[in-house]
Amino acid sequence: MALLEHDADFQGSFFSLEIDSVTLAYFTGCSGLSIEFEPITFKQGDGSQIVERKRPGRPKYGEVVMKRGLTKSTDLYDWFDEVVKAAGATPYKTASIVIFGRDAKEVARFNLEQCWPSKLSVSDLSSGSDDVMIEEVTMQHEFIDWV
Repeated sequence: MALLEHDADFQGSFFSLEIDSVTLAYFTGCSGLSIEFEPITFKQGDGSQIVERKRPGRPKYGEVVMKRGLTKSTDLYDWFDEVVKAAGATPYKTASIVIFGRDAKEVARFNLEQCWPSKLSVSDLSSGSDDVMIEEVTMQHEFIDWV
């Protein structure tokens, strides 16, 4: 089967995270870009026949998890720390996950509204390992727009 031009755009792609339109970091892995509706069920009928109906309920957005090799940059920690030190309301941000093709041109974008980091972690430390240390950020959000 021949590789379609569209498919080639997404092979070997990499991702960036923009916060309020400023590129914060580049990543090699991203998961959780999802939306689903909680179904609402109800019964309807004329007494002789009852049918269970389903309608879409509230949308539920997945946690977005991004991974990259550990760097010296503290930008992700600084964003996380801003949430930790918030005295009042959560300091929500507008985030974008930008997907780049092999030619380093933008091929897709996911905008996340009311975004904040809920977890920041690095891989386990082991002096006997040659594995690259991985930095991971988990983000919560209240809306996703695929543009």
